[in-house]
Amino acid sequence: MTKRTPFYDLHLAANAKMVDFSGWDMPLHYGSQIEEHHQVRRHAGMFDVSHMGVVDLHGAGVAAFLRYLLANNVDKLAEGRALYTCMLNQQGGVLDDLIVYQVSPSFYRVVINAGTREKDLAWMREQAKSFDVTLTLREDLVMLALQGPEVQEKLGCYFTPDQVRLLQALKPFAFTTFDDWFIARTGYTGEDGYEVFFPASQTADFWQACLKMGMAPCGLGARDTLRLEAGLNLYGADMDETVTPLESNLAWTVAMQPEDRSFIGREALQQQIQQGVTRRLVGLVLEGAGIIRHHQKVMRDGQGAGEVTSGGYSPTLGISIALARVPVSAEGQHCQVEIRHKQIPVKIVKPPFVRNGKKMF
Repeated sequence: MTKRTPFYDLHLAANAKMVDFSGWDMPLHYGSQIEEHHQVRRHAGMFDVSHMGVVDLHGAGVAAFLRYLLANNVDKLAEGRALYTCMLNQQGGVLDDLIVYQVSPSFYRVVINAGTREKDLAWMREQAKSFDVTLTLREDLVMLALQGPEVQEKLGCYFTPDQVRLLQALKPFAFTTFDDWFIARTGYTGEDGYEVFFPASQTADFWQACLKMGMAPCGLGARDTLRLEAGLNLYGADMDETVTPLESNLAWTVAMQPEDRSFIGREALQQQIQQGVTRRLVGLVLEGAGIIRHHQKVMRDGQGAGEVTSGGYSPTLGISIALARVPVSAEGQHCQVEIRHKQIPVKIVKPPFVRNGKKMF
């Protein structure tokens, strides 16, 4: 039996094509995945992301707990700021990637992926036993991601002038609160925008208000092509428990300093650094006909040199792009991808492919 977010009936009313995503009934698209993609790049779109897990952590030991639990260091945070990080196992494998927000020194909020929700909660609760901290899954909240260059302007029709000024002043990875609303300048599209957490009782009212403001409903299909263009990893495809952040273009999310901070997976990462990281995640741009897909082989000189982790068509660029894990020894700017038993040339680039609607390579 799949789960449904409080937006479910609103998705059906908007003619969404619903699919099973990590055990949730979620919209794939509302008619045209390509048009939804362009809507976000050029104007404004909204995504129901209420299937993700919102976990509130309270207690005198919450900061110490998160310093131990996460690969990035929450000591970097101040009130009203957020941090992207991985949560690792003892072998340095990625259990999940997440965002952590500091509301106060004794109150943090964490947003975890839908597909890892139950696993993450069990892991976090087990690790929390030695700390003065309580974890609460906020199932009373919903989450709507508003993304695109016109989002700021459109929100002026809903919030008060003072609230709009606060929203406009937010820097990336900062947030503010209005009563029981929590609004962060974060997203998963490579565009400006906000992720809005608010009471489930107000689901229909805010959805309808967003429609009137001209924000187009967008589904999982557009969300995936947007994040791929932005070079953002998808958990379960580009990284999982079998790879470390150092092999996933996420070394920047690991805080090895200060040296005396003990965190889960640290020893495994130190060992990997000492021995030398052997694989890396790169971007690929197809230079021939076809579409790059997940699990296709990356070839060099007729030999296997890696595997595509995410791939597809880029609506913004009009070409096929991908992320792939290849050996560090695979130097140079060109290789091939095996598509239907043919080796098609690709160019190796550094992600992102697109940022704020502009080509980045």
